[in-house]
Amino acid sequence: MELFNSLIKETQSLLSKGSPKAWDYAERDCWKDIGSSELVLQKDAAYELGASGRGSANYVLFTSSPELVNKDQVLLYGPDLKEIRGEVDFARIVLLRVGVLADDDESVYRILKDIEFAKYHVYPEGYMVRMSPENYREQVRVSKQAVRKGINFRAIGASYIKAYKKDPNVLNATVIFVTAPGFDYNAMKDLAKKSSEATNTLTHILEGLPTDCSVCALKDICDEVEGMKELHFGVGDKGTDKGHKH
Repeated sequence: MELFNSLIKETQSLLSKGSPKAWDYAERDCWKDIGSSELVLQKDAAYELGASGRGSANYVLFTSSPELVNKDQVLLYGPDLKEIRGEVDFARIVLLRVGVLADDDESVYRILKDIEFAKYHVYPEGYMVRMSPENYREQVRVSKQAVRKGINFRAIGASYIKAYKKDPNVLNATVIFVTAPGFDYNAMKDLAKKSSEATNTLTHILEGLPTDCSVCALKDICDEVEGMKELHFGVGDKGTDKGHKH
């Protein structure tokens, strides 16, 4: 599963200007999960992350490379939840190392989507998540009570890692939170869009795509996402292309 490696490297490049706080994953660190979505009213909220008008991005990237993802950890670029005093930019990026998925492309697509959907089954107390998949954004309303109880990104990240690792295909999970100003949140959102498009094209690989790039609807994605041509057209180890016209 090398399809997303170039996007992981681009993400790492975007974040390279910062020095994150890092915590190794331990299940005991997980924040209390209440089992269903919690409504945090505005009057009960301490602040919002990634609110309208603020930078926001949310995406998941997969790899089978231990060089890119080799441990379960939480990374934070910017102030922690107890340090935030008002609305801030916000990104949550998840890097997952998965085992070699040897099934057909349709099966791989389903496996990846099942893993990704784990994010919809995390319900931290006092941490109301609103996702906008079509805009690749995520907004979070944090309650005053949760802040008083000491909610922090280490605990929230651990809760997400626990959910992802319920799937046996997930070997390692790194959850990244970004709250600092000065990062390129629009670029992160662009990477989220590329990731979504790359995943969705897996369902079309075996559907008789045209062999001429100039008439192919997936050309832009192939050009931008490293490894897509190999999936579609079987570019050989020596760079030979089996029947595809550039």
